[in-house]
Amino acid sequence: MDGTIKIEETQPAETRIPRRAMRNIGLLGFCQALTQGSNTLMFASSALAVLTIVSPDMRIWANLPVTMQHLGVMLSVFPASMLMMRRGRRFGFRIGSLAGMFGASCSALGLAHGSFPMMCCGGLILGYAVANMQLYRFAAVELAPPKFRAQAISYVTAGGVFAGILGPTLARWTPDLWVPMFQASFVSVIIIHAIVFTVLSFIEFPTVRAEDVAGPQRPLLEIVTQPAYMVAAAGSMIAFGVMSFVMAASPLAIKLCGLPVTEAPITIFAHVMGMFVPAFFTGHLIQRFGTFNMMTVGIALLIGGVAVALMGTTEWHFRIALSLNGVGWNFLFVGATTLLTTTYRPSERGKAQAFNDFMVFGTTATGSLMASVVLELGGWAQLNYLAFALVCIAMLVIGVYRLRAPARV
Repeated sequence: MDGTIKIEETQPAETRIPRRAMRNIGLLGFCQALTQGSNTLMFASSALAVLTIVSPDMRIWANLPVTMQHLGVMLSVFPASMLMMRRGRRFGFRIGSLAGMFGASCSALGLAHGSFPMMCCGGLILGYAVANMQLYRFAAVELAPPKFRAQAISYVTAGGVFAGILGPTLARWTPDLWVPMFQASFVSVIIIHAIVFTVLSFIEFPTVRAEDVAGPQRPLLEIVTQPAYMVAAAGSMIAFGVMSFVMAASPLAIKLCGLPVTEAPITIFAHVMGMFVPAFFTGHLIQRFGTFNMMTVGIALLIGGVAVALMGTTEWHFRIALSLNGVGWNFLFVGATTLLTTTYRPSERGKAQAFNDFMVFGTTATGSLMASVVLELGGWAQLNYLAFALVCIAMLVIGVYRLRAPARV
């Protein structure tokens, strides 16, 4: 037995997730919504806040606090995941909320004192909170029966719809509530994480079982070199990498293209709606049409987003391009996550999930850092050509796997 769970591409349409499980998934989706909303607020505000305290020659590093956040995620996924394996999901997620409050406090103080290094430090600490948020989708799998795996992931991801309203709304209305500008945005993040800390108390997470911690485990290398695991990880990496690369650059690109700064929250709103509205039905689509078919559709939509971005730089070019980018991310990422959950045993989930997210956020950290650099040196068009190249890699990886394992298509 190799520990791989065979994925089922179709399930009976008449069955539903049990009510109690749905309640827990709903609360977890609410936490996802709040945390993702605060993360969206940071994406929309951080680079613009940095511009208020740095000299013009430092503008190229405006996205560094966001990049430090991605680096924090990459460094945090292993300790966060292993802590939950030993102490449970609730304990681990609440530690993540505390990290969110502390990191946002550092960012607010850094802005108040005009300290760019302190803002970067805040971003790094916030990375631990985001690392925990990314584990919500795996926790959702544990809250529902196995045959509802794709739906549970999809429903929790759908919490981002509320995030798509909350984040851009706060990004639009909080920057000038008081001086210095954008400090109220960071205070909002503190409040959001405090609410999440409280809501987590009402979710009935499974208790930690001895067999899940001390059960038989394969070496990590054996797990991650499974073809299905490699395809799932590559899909997640490229979905998040391309999304982060384009999303991180868009507020700065909007300003450089001569559009009003108020357009940035609108475009981010359209992007986040594209990311999360499809999550209400992505799980059902995966069950009906298959994991790999939906991942392929996601790749096609990402390519469509690049094509629209290259057609022009008006408000609607940005809005449509970022919307397509978001929908493409949803199909590719949810499909890849569903596939990943079939490649490990319960006792292996901590390290298997952590390694996947380590690779994913290593990619997003690089993409976020390169976004402002590529934008400054090459422009919006060059940035989208690079995004297209990354998407082509995902298309190649999935295409090769489908040819070699047609039974799983």
